[in-house]
Amino acid sequence: MTRRPGLSARLKLTLSYAAVVLVTGAVLLAVAWMYLLRYVPNTEQGLLGISPNQYLLSRIFGKAAAVALAALLVVGLSGGWFLAGRMLAPLTQLADAARLASKGELSHRVRLPGRADEFRELADAFDTMLEQLESHVAEQRRFAANASHELRTPLAITQSLLDVARKEPAPELIERLSAVNKRAIDLTEALLLLSRTGTFTRAEADLSLVAEEAAETLLPFAEKREITLDVTGDATRTAGSAELLLRMVTNLVQNAIVHNVDGGSVDVRTSQLPGETVLRVENTGRLVPPDLVPTLTEPFQRGAERTRTGEHAGAGLGLAIVASIVRAHDGTLELKPREAGGLVVTVRLPRVTRPGPLPPPARR
Repeated sequence: MTRRPGLSARLKLTLSYAAVVLVTGAVLLAVAWMYLLRYVPNTEQGLLGISPNQYLLSRIFGKAAAVALAALLVVGLSGGWFLAGRMLAPLTQLADAARLASKGELSHRVRLPGRADEFRELADAFDTMLEQLESHVAEQRRFAANASHELRTPLAITQSLLDVARKEPAPELIERLSAVNKRAIDLTEALLLLSRTGTFTRAEADLSLVAEEAAETLLPFAEKREITLDVTGDATRTAGSAELLLRMVTNLVQNAIVHNVDGGSVDVRTSQLPGETVLRVENTGRLVPPDLVPTLTEPFQRGAERTRTGEHAGAGLGLAIVASIVRAHDGTLELKPREAGGLVVTVRLPRVTRPGPLPPPARR
């Protein structure tokens, strides 16, 4: 359905201003007619035989009133057009910025000058939105580039091994192909999990039981590294996806084991605080520079000089997935390096205090 072009906002405001001025002038003239001319005698001699009579004054006043109304109309239209242009100038700047943003130019900012008013607040909010959108788009581009690079590596290795196998078949190539293929599958599953953490059905979950299940799964790996894995804490009730929460805790515990030292320890503790459920994972290990901590939750970021094993090397998505799951559950994630080496990760989730309908996820 084609929409017919209508009057512009500036023209509408101009006509409104002119109408107000014209109606105001007409009311004033009507008041003058009613309260002045009504007291002039309607006789041939007029007042005291020397003043003009009502008929003569009516003709003179009528011509002057018509001229005044015409002048008011011109002033109303010209003044209204000028004032409407001044009033709508910020909206024009916002429209230009929106057009640039629609073309992909997100670096442009309105930066509206002048005193703080409704238009200034709107422009500042629009600039903040553009800044966040630019940051989000840049992050997504980096993520896509890193994901392509990470997926290309195992595929290129697979292709090379297949080329070698065609010429000289060898049993050890099968094992290497299997390992490379498993890494590609794990990376793909991690990417899919990262993309769907925002949509899930909420149910009541006990975070302490989830922590015990994750620790039980990773206990053989910890024993192989001679790492002590300790899980303590009371029952903790929260609302969320049991599958995602298990993946969150598993990633944290696995990360604590992988980036540890032989003979180290991993301490997993759950607790209930007023209004929140807390999961704390602390591990020994090498010193983590404080300036490195904020980057650990970024996709495909791996701590420099941190111990990694080939079996659980991962793709640098572990803490990124944890951060995404925590955000989806309306929680907070805090990473803090230990002075003696290692890391302390604290997850705070909303607490379920009593039976009943579970709270819906917060809108973002």
